[in-house]
Amino acid sequence: MHKLVQIVRFESARKLPKVPEGHPCGNVYGLAFKLEIHVEGEMDPETGFVIDFGHIEAGIKPIYNQIDHNYLNDIEGLENPTSEVLIKWIWEKLYEEFQNSWNGSKSEGFNSKLVKLVLWENEVSRVEYDGSGTDYQM
Repeated sequence: MHKLVQIVRFESARKLPKVPEGHPCGNVYGLAFKLEIHVEGEMDPETGFVIDFGHIEAGIKPIYNQIDHNYLNDIEGLENPTSEVLIKWIWEKLYEEFQNSWNGSKSEGFNSKLVKLVLWENEVSRVEYDGSGTDYQM
């Protein structure tokens, strides 16, 4: 079993509307996020890949285009864009891409599954999500 990690960086602005009055996150602020996309699978002996990193990049690109250098609160489903809400929102979109394109598919020589996302707000704060307890559980 191989474990692959693709890292994507993006910058977004947000404010958290459900924090108590006076909380600093109730104001608009920007973050430079780092997203780790964790994939596991068996290497195809013919291709030498579990999955091509380019396919992971292509899968995250539409999501990246939606959130990079944008105000998260204006995106449907991210009206209260805590990191916990954001990572689940990304998971649901990316997991669907994996299911539709490569997750367990041998059509292109890949046999992989999305197992976890890790979203870093900064160098000391992160949230991890693996779909547990949802319809997206692995």
